[in-house]
Amino acid sequence: MAISLKGRSFLTLIDYSAEEIEALLCLAARLKADKKVGRAHRLCEGKSVALIFEKTSTRTRCAFEVAAFDLGMHAVYLDPSASQIGKKESMADTARVLGRMFDGIEYRGYGQERMEALAKYAGVPVWNGLTNEYHPTQVLADMLTIQEHFGSLKGKKLVFMGDARYNMAASLMIGCAKLGLHFTACAPKEYFPGDALVEKCKSWGRDSSAKIELVTEPEKAVCGADVIYTDVWVSMGEDAGVWQKRIEDLTPYRVTRALMEKAGPGCRFMHCLPSFHDLGTQTGQEIYQKYGIDCMEVTDEVFEGAQSIVFDEAENRMHTIKAVMAATLADAFN
Repeated sequence: MAISLKGRSFLTLIDYSAEEIEALLCLAARLKADKKVGRAHRLCEGKSVALIFEKTSTRTRCAFEVAAFDLGMHAVYLDPSASQIGKKESMADTARVLGRMFDGIEYRGYGQERMEALAKYAGVPVWNGLTNEYHPTQVLADMLTIQEHFGSLKGKKLVFMGDARYNMAASLMIGCAKLGLHFTACAPKEYFPGDALVEKCKSWGRDSSAKIELVTEPEKAVCGADVIYTDVWVSMGEDAGVWQKRIEDLTPYRVTRALMEKAGPGCRFMHCLPSFHDLGTQTGQEIYQKYGIDCMEVTDEVFEGAQSIVFDEAENRMHTIKAVMAATLADAFN
């Protein structure tokens, strides 16, 4: 049966079947190939999109703006200081205004319920650029990157190291469960993903042959890993007071050269970025001055090493986001 996603929002991978996710990955690969050879693909000529950023981002903003341009669209960036969203105007009212002016709306911010209100009232596709609960566009980029490096997704083992309670680990677990990968969350037990989502993913995994496991021992977790994935220990918007406990709890889960060697030479390192792997950031300097550590979730040796594919992953944000917009705004699969 032909797949059509035209008119649909992209809020979480929970809403998408394995076949639909695979179709988006296939479209992203096609659009990436077009861009590499300079072949025009203005599939959404003349349309306009609004980009709402309550949380700032380098990759997400650039990916949406460049992708929109390549598709022939005009993009308008809205940050909290440039709009009345949540201050003088509710999300529902904002949605009804923007939905009459734009063909699609991206939202990057806090609670999932804010984005869902946009989708409920806008009358146009809404795309999740990140919420506290989910980050589906990042996972599409991750899956495309794994596919490019390994040739396939089915049966590959991805190990997420660190704080597995939030959007990145949750969305990776969903993506792996639907697409047939082995997902391992490696963390202290208090940092494991929620039980309800784990059970959902295990149920999807029964159809896809995916495996979902929660492990506390890093060396055990990475045995046979194709990908070791990590993320920052403190997310945007969290209080700085949590740093000390996170460092104490998660330092044993730092991705090091020894851990990569335990996994083997075929293993690849991934990170959604930004990463605290050296002292090249203001935050990194502040943490060094306070706690005396020169890296956090990953060592610089691993981040800059031959097994790291983080910048392939970062580039693929643009190609997969382009696929999502093209598929939901145009008949892009035909």
